[in-house]
Amino acid sequence: MPLTDTPVLVFLHEGLGSAALWRDFPDRVAAAAGLPAFVYSRRGYGGSDPVPLPRPMDYLEREARDVLPLVLEAAGIRSAVLVGHSDGATIALVHAAQDRGGVVRAVAALAPHTFVEDMCVAAIAKVRDTYAEHLRPRLARHHGANVDCAFHGWNDTWLDPRFKAMEYRPLLANITVPVTVIQGADDEYATRAQVDAVADGVSGPVRAILLPDCGHSPQRDQPEAVTNAILDLIRPLSG
Repeated sequence: MPLTDTPVLVFLHEGLGSAALWRDFPDRVAAAAGLPAFVYSRRGYGGSDPVPLPRPMDYLEREARDVLPLVLEAAGIRSAVLVGHSDGATIALVHAAQDRGGVVRAVAALAPHTFVEDMCVAAIAKVRDTYAEHLRPRLARHHGANVDCAFHGWNDTWLDPRFKAMEYRPLLANITVPVTVIQGADDEYATRAQVDAVADGVSGPVRAILLPDCGHSPQRDQPEAVTNAILDLIRPLSG
């Protein structure tokens, strides 16, 4: 991808996601926006290289601070709209808070986690109980040889008592670019407090959307509403 000042939609997947698990959502948003899209699987996911386990407790911050800048540079992206889901939304927000080069133009954060909630830990523990019998065969279709790395790198880390100290709310004040935060009203991994934290913490323009009849994956449960919200976010950037 050549260097360009045209904003590129950069999609950052969830904790059990990959490039493929976005399905056709990036293509649909890119076509509606008339902008290029960049989708990739982080290390340990999809067809990317594996990572050593266990993951460090600050793995989300490391992805935001150390890895994502290198990915954007390697892809020739110098103007980005970050579209992140769950873990990917957290990475997007943390990266935007630390972006000193002005690469990030806006952030769409779908179901982000800026701190750890007890109900999220409880939901993740339930997933662990069904992994071997039910979830692993489904995930293997998207992660291949990385399936156990992807699952345990996410599940074991979130269930480690030390991960409870994960806290990114203080960083939000450093974000001055436009942010849209979207969460499902029926999100099984988060409460309204996550949306409020972003809405109250970001220094730049922010729009908070709570979608009815929607769980932890707004882009799957309410794709049209999420697409329209992203289009509203980027319209001032693309003219």
